[in-house]
Amino acid sequence: MNIMVTGAAGFIGSNFVHYIANKYPDYDITVLDKLTYAGDMENLNGLDINFIKGDIADFDKASEAMKDADYVVNFAAETHVDKSITDPASFVKSDVLGTQNLLELVRKYEVEKYIQISTDEVYGSIMEGSFKETDNIDPSSPYSASKAGGDLLVSAYYKTYDIPVMITRSSNNFGPRQFPEKLIPLFILKALHDEPLPVYGDGQNVRDWIYVEDNCAGVDTVLQKGKIGEVYNIGGGNERNNLEITKLILEKLNKPESLIQHVDDRLGHDRRYSLDATKTKKLGWEPKWTFEDAMEKTVEWYKENSDRLYKAVQTL
Repeated sequence: MNIMVTGAAGFIGSNFVHYIANKYPDYDITVLDKLTYAGDMENLNGLDINFIKGDIADFDKASEAMKDADYVVNFAAETHVDKSITDPASFVKSDVLGTQNLLELVRKYEVEKYIQISTDEVYGSIMEGSFKETDNIDPSSPYSASKAGGDLLVSAYYKTYDIPVMITRSSNNFGPRQFPEKLIPLFILKALHDEPLPVYGDGQNVRDWIYVEDNCAGVDTVLQKGKIGEVYNIGGGNERNNLEITKLILEKLNKPESLIQHVDDRLGHDRRYSLDATKTKKLGWEPKWTFEDAMEKTVEWYKENSDRLYKAVQTL
């Protein structure tokens, strides 16, 4: 089986490739990644893969990577909400136009299955209850709008061309290999160096957190057992507000809460995300990691890799 994974030098993509290589040692894995600031070849250390440096928005490079693929899993995306507010065009190029390139190539090469990796953020904010796959999407930021645009293209290509596509939408991932612009790795590394932790607004914005390995298992479950043309939510069932997460990190590192620094809220900051993952669980998937154990493992990983990753924090 030949599987092509885009964006696999980044956070979730690299964890997925490690997961697949371990579970299916007979798979031939091709990685396409343009190695942006958030991509790192060290994330792929120890893997036997065919690596191609390139952008999914480059049709020829994407074609080179996909030509022999049976399965395609698209993790490649611009993902940082703050950056999307200052540079929305790059998000549209990657998350919308890049996705359209891949869909054309799925048609050309008659790929068996294509998985679009999306996010709970396309649904927008929900104050009570949890989003189901049938709910309307209502993105709030240029990032989530670009991901929603990619999702809509995937659905449209399925309806128009009958190609074998599926979409997964996960809650906030955390774990090893995440570039330290996101809350958990950023705050761990800053706290280790006794720097202020900038919490947006009142810190009461709620996210559902999932350990990255559980998300990888969910994506694999959808790849193997999902129904073509369907959307699948992958949620961790671990709702915490940002202030809780911040205090937990400080507690685990034995650092004072005086490091917490409230800053002006992010523009268009959604208040709460929550996913109903019942549909994916019916395929046989369940998250295996407790939030507490996963946080412990995550904190330890960033402590061990602090010297390398703290350099990135200083560039933000």
